Amino acid sequence: MSQVLKDKVAIITGAGRGIGKEFALRFAAEGAKLLLPDISLERAENTASEIRSKGGVAEAIFTDISDENATRKMADRVIELYGKVDILVNNAAIWYGLNITPWDAWKPEDWDRIFAVNVKGTWLCCKAIAPLMVKQAKGKIINIASNVARVPAAQFFLPYSCSKGAVYTLTHALARALGPSGINVNAIAPGYTASEASLTQRDSEKTFQLATSEQSIQKRLQPADLVEAAVFLASPGSDMISGQVIYVDGGTIML
Repeated sequence: MSQVLKDKVAIITGAGRGIGKEFALRFAAEGAKLLLPDISLERAENTASEIRSKGGVAEAIFTDISDENATRKMADRVIELYGKVDILVNNAAIWYGLNITPWDAWKPEDWDRIFAVNVKGTWLCCKAIAPLMVKQAKGKIINIASNVARVPAAQFFLPYSCSKGAVYTLTHALARALGPSGINVNAIAPGYTASEASLTQRDSEKTFQLATSEQSIQKRLQPADLVEAAVFLASPGSDMISGQVIYVDGGTIML
């Protein structure tokens, strides 16, 4: 393997399972040193242990990204461990446990909980880590959005869909704000992916059938399908790409 991320330091939130774990395993294989913040320290430590067993470098930390004090501790820890940070992958989000629901059946507390993590939490991670990147005049921030904000199924996961729409705006705004400091900010927008969270949803098989029927490449998306885009956006090959949302959804959304 070419190890295009050799000696880079990356933070990947929510890497204890699912898509985040796939990112972490591949980034480590590409030579990155990792800090893995997660709401479940046990899951994050399992991922970190798997990476270390393969000769990689990874540390887990408990982090509730909706808590500013926790994201500050995350920033302090990455400097304590590695002395710098090159890459931030904002993967952590509330998706596990959500099911198809009529637009007017969501509770106000659902909106509050989802936005606190998916939007405010992503912003808080950027707020904590971007100053470290500004000091070194370089860095890559990769937000995980979703194509659900742009497809008819948005109505069935409304607060989640709206939260991911906000991640689009956050990505564009931060690309403008941080570009003069040499920081790239982009997003990946997956389609409906066979992650642990999706596979446990009610009527997931019907949802997969609908999602794949709308794709140009009609094959069920797997977490591993998203990894190459993330590695590219974290690598020197994307140094002149910023403010972009890359859809990895089998050709559902076409711009």
